Amino acid sequence: MSEITLDLRLVFKIPKTGLRINGLIQGLKESSSKIHETILTTLMQALEEQVIEKVIQKDPQRFKRNGHQNKPRCLKCSFGKISYRLAQLMDRKTGKTFQPLRKALALPAHDHYLEEALESPMGLVMHVSYRRSVTEVERIQGQSPAHTTLHARLQELAQTHEPFGNLKNKPFRYLLADGTKVHLQKDRGQDLGQAEMRWALASLGSPAPFEPVGFWIDTDWKMIRQDLNQRLDYKKLKFLFSDGGPGILENLLAPWMKPQRCLWHGKREFPYLLYHDGAKKQKQKPFLEKMQSIPVFQFTRLQMEQLRPEDRPRITQITQQTQKGFEELLQALDPKKYPHARAYIENLMQPVTTFLSWWLQKREILPLTTNALESAFSQVKNRIKRVGRRWSEQGLLNWLKLTFYKVFQSDLWNQIWNHRKKRLPKIRLISIQASFAWENTIT
Repeated sequence: MSEITLDLRLVFKIPKTGLRINGLIQGLKESSSKIHETILTTLMQALEEQVIEKVIQKDPQRFKRNGHQNKPRCLKCSFGKISYRLAQLMDRKTGKTFQPLRKALALPAHDHYLEEALESPMGLVMHVSYRRSVTEVERIQGQSPAHTTLHARLQELAQTHEPFGNLKNKPFRYLLADGTKVHLQKDRGQDLGQAEMRWALASLGSPAPFEPVGFWIDTDWKMIRQDLNQRLDYKKLKFLFSDGGPGILENLLAPWMKPQRCLWHGKREFPYLLYHDGAKKQKQKPFLEKMQSIPVFQFTRLQMEQLRPEDRPRITQITQQTQKGFEELLQALDPKKYPHARAYIENLMQPVTTFLSWWLQKREILPLTTNALESAFSQVKNRIKRVGRRWSEQGLLNWLKLTFYKVFQSDLWNQIWNHRKKRLPKIRLISIQASFAWENTIT
């Protein structure tokens, strides 16, 4: 590794009065783009001279200098716009002119917006539209790629980054599955109507967090099970967490796994089933009160964490009271009047109490709800349904690849960008000195 020394002289105008620290910082911030441009173009010029010298020395009879490009190359990076006229060499053998620095620094042939400057707008586009993302970055940084450029670069990044490959080396114990409706369109905007977007997350077990292991569009749960079987060590899975959506338990629950229904969803969806059976608000009241009185729906994560071995008799009693409460609720639901609500409770009562029976067996605390994950997914759902509105299937899949990292695994999102930075050889500052001298000092 060689060293280079740059002599940089900066001259600032200082206001006579009223200067404060914020003005000092803001002035430096506004100057930083020009300072960086000067340093970068000077380094490029030095490297260019070195590269040209090596090429000519290699074959002096073949290569000769041929001035510079007529128009400067315009490169946009995270700290501003860089203009540089590349020096040219002529190859006497072929008669062609080329720019040695372009190949040496791997300058893009057509893309003027460099990849390293895309992290900020690409991070924002996970939450807001492409247009608003570039507008906000331009407001803060003074420039941003066009929304079409950002969209194209995101598709490229997503296609070269496959987050959900073979995960058999991870001994996942918990599996969570859910889905929602999305609106699809063809590339030219033709409306394709709604389709189901589905996803799965897995965890090594409490207290390890859930992480995305796959997402699918317009794919049935049977095919999803086949995909997960190929990529996960499915035999190590012990629990399936879900909100009870159609097809999840039937296809994803293996014989050795236990289902755990979300408590929050269990309570939330019961009124909809009653309404479907013709029970309006007043008629629903006694049934909802009976459900609310069932002990399992009054449990919280904090209460579970505070349990001690001596609480075993109390939990046994609560489990028995819960079973009795569900049986009383079933007795109150006339199967002729409320067939859907009754079937719902019959399917809910066993899976919703798995966490109690498991604590009695193993004293291990299971997640009671998927609320924390639901909160994170609400960001994704809102972005898909309220901002993007309609998506092409591939465009949505590419966006999801990066969004699941940004929203659920921020450390992995950072790794994506840090990896892209670390794998490149970089210049490294080894020393810096500063001094000052007043010119035309004002007293």
